[in-house]
Amino acid sequence: MAVRRRQRRGPGGGRALLAAVLLCVWCRAAAERVRYAIPEELGRGSLVGPLARDLGLSADELPVRKLQVASAGKKQLKYFTVNEENGNLYVNERLDREQMCGESATCSVSFEALVHNPLNVFRVEVTIEDVNDNSPAFSNAALELDIGEWTLPGARFPLEMAQDADSGSNSLLTYQLTSNPSFSLVMKESPDGSNQPELVLERALDREKQSSFELVLTAVDAGNPVRSGTIRIRVNVTDANDNPPVFGQDRYRARLREDATPGTRVLNISASDADTGNNARITYGFGKMLAKVLQKFMIDAESGMITLKEALDFEDTRGYTLLVEARDGGGLVAHCKVVVEVLDVNDNAPEITVLSLSSPVPEDTPASTVVSVLNINDLDSGENGQVSCELSGEAPLSIVASSGGSYKVVTAGALDREQASEHRVTVVARDRGRPALRSSAELVLEVSDVNDNAPVFEEAAYSAYVAENNAAGALVLRVQARDADAGANGRVSYWLAGGSAGAAGAAPLVSVEARSGALYAQRSLDYEQCREFTVAVRAQDGGSPARSSTATVRVFVLDRNDNAPRVLWPAAAAAAAAGEAAGGAPPPFEVVPRSAEAGYLVAKVVAVDADAGRNAWLSYELVQASEPALFRVGLHSGEVRTARAVSERDAAKQRVVAVVKDHGQPALSATATLHVVLAESLQEALPELSERAAGAEAAAAAAAELQFYLVLALALLSALLVLSVALAVLARLRRAGSPAVLRCLGAQRFSVAGAAFPADFCEGTLPYSYNLCVAAPARAVPEAAWPPPPVPILSAEELLGGDSCQKPSPSSDLVVGELPADPDAPQVCKA
Repeated sequence: MAVRRRQRRGPGGGRALLAAVLLCVWCRAAAERVRYAIPEELGRGSLVGPLARDLGLSADELPVRKLQVASAGKKQLKYFTVNEENGNLYVNERLDREQMCGESATCSVSFEALVHNPLNVFRVEVTIEDVNDNSPAFSNAALELDIGEWTLPGARFPLEMAQDADSGSNSLLTYQLTSNPSFSLVMKESPDGSNQPELVLERALDREKQSSFELVLTAVDAGNPVRSGTIRIRVNVTDANDNPPVFGQDRYRARLREDATPGTRVLNISASDADTGNNARITYGFGKMLAKVLQKFMIDAESGMITLKEALDFEDTRGYTLLVEARDGGGLVAHCKVVVEVLDVNDNAPEITVLSLSSPVPEDTPASTVVSVLNINDLDSGENGQVSCELSGEAPLSIVASSGGSYKVVTAGALDREQASEHRVTVVARDRGRPALRSSAELVLEVSDVNDNAPVFEEAAYSAYVAENNAAGALVLRVQARDADAGANGRVSYWLAGGSAGAAGAAPLVSVEARSGALYAQRSLDYEQCREFTVAVRAQDGGSPARSSTATVRVFVLDRNDNAPRVLWPAAAAAAAAGEAAGGAPPPFEVVPRSAEAGYLVAKVVAVDADAGRNAWLSYELVQASEPALFRVGLHSGEVRTARAVSERDAAKQRVVAVVKDHGQPALSATATLHVVLAESLQEALPELSERAAGAEAAAAAAAELQFYLVLALALLSALLVLSVALAVLARLRRAGSPAVLRCLGAQRFSVAGAAFPADFCEGTLPYSYNLCVAAPARAVPEAAWPPPPVPILSAEELLGGDSCQKPSPSSDLVVGELPADPDAPQVCKA
């Protein structure tokens, strides 16, 4: 868990009442600072601290106050993030102190926490504490020392120092040497507080006895857990080179401007050696250092001149420590440190970051309202990083400085949208460097309108005309209302506010599109059900509170010719005729005396049309009659009258068909069938009707009987086929010699019984036609004789010549079960 420390910056308080009041006022104006301390190497999502709680925000306030992290530096924003739900501060990216702060003794990240409603800025500082995550390391895996055998005991030989990238106690190193009676290890304290390991000769060496020694030097840090690094030391016993190189001083210092170009000379160091010859020849080089340091500098091995290799950046690294070693020809090495201080140059202009901008601002916003929070940061230091800020432009706005490089832009007076719908100002930031650098950023503040106007329709009442049978979703009308306000206050939405568009519980006839005001038909309209209706459309703006107005839309449904004429009389007669054909009661009829003259009113065809106008105008026309010249129909009245006098030659039963047409486009029609009986009285007409009824009953009975005999005939034909196959097999066996089992069979093996079928089956239930034959009486035929060929079949015209199937008289037709008088007469087949 991170360690949290919160403090308020302010002057020391006194006990006097006046001092307490001044302290309270000053503390309210100053920005609060929240401090946290966390160890490095925390993973993503690790908790830093409850930032919202430390700022005094409750969980209920978080959605309204909108706590967020903001900073002028881009690097700071990637390290931490705030959870919007609980207000806790979390690690957003793994933190490596060595990468973030390098060799700096302290390491911290500062940023701003932004709180809205009301707007306020808090300074947050997170200290990154070092973790012992780096082991001490030597620049080389092995080290060779040449020591002359004449070297006296007590001589010291400097060894390479290990480097630890950690800081604080984690970088404090101690050294250990493997036990050897000839050598020991002592520590020499440097001016910077580091310990320089030195190898001490404990007793005289004898090259003839032992020419080399193998030692191991271990560097151990003070972290927890402890980390260590080792280097192998090989001591070669030689006969000379008893003086190691010696630097003029252990630590050198140099200053270099950050705008120095690559190739610039930094410092020329030198070392001396009391030996002569090859043992006094010194070469220079860098010891174990970080890769980024080796990329910046290089050293000449012969002269010891250190030059700049890459450009410097004060904002990235403010100083470098170079480890330089001098090695003579005999292998003795001396070390020194070169501290290069990078001097800042005013090469960075102030950076302006808009942390928050409240735009648009209502025109009734009071004065001194914070509309924007800015952060101005200059990466330079000293006077080069000191910044002043001002506003440029005519606008009722002013800028107020805050702590931590933050500025607040507040309203300086009342805003008026009618005079200016937006204000543009330029924020200018200047530093105090020489020459001074400046930067600017433009702020655009929009002034929002107050909802003080209701929508107004172009017309108070609308009329629309829609033809019936329209498609569902067809456009009926488009209404439009305008609102003088702007933004959401002027955005108009449309709704149905009521009207006679449908009964309670029924689906509405029309709907309105909320954005465009277009009215669409919800379903197909029917003129016969609804000829007109009204709806009320409400236009409502998006203000708060919302304002609205209402307009009335009257929709007229136009008729189309979509209904055919319906015959009221004699429609029942047509239904009765269908019932009679099915074996029911005969249809109704009209009796006309044979003495009727021309113009005699037989009946009146009554029809109606549900349409209106020309679509409902009806006309009548005679299309079919048993005697076309006997009847006529009135064009507009529908009256059926005799066209001439009835004669004795006219059939007693007449059938008249009339068509009823409307005047629509296209015209629709219906037919009416009228049955007329020519008789002087009703008693005279009854025999004709009873004959028709008896004929219908006989036809129904004949149809049932026909169905039975058809099934029987199919069964007989199937049996005949099986019997024929059996006879063929037996005949073949008989030619080959009859087996004993068949000798019991007599000579007569076939039945000669015939069958008689009725001749009248003009009506039946099966949807097929059959050729039915009446067989002659049984008589002797030769064995295996096939039936004689059928007689010619009558044509369909001869069978269906009449209006209906007539039952033949008993004198001319066969009776079921009887045989014809002449057995040799040909068979009669009917289809």
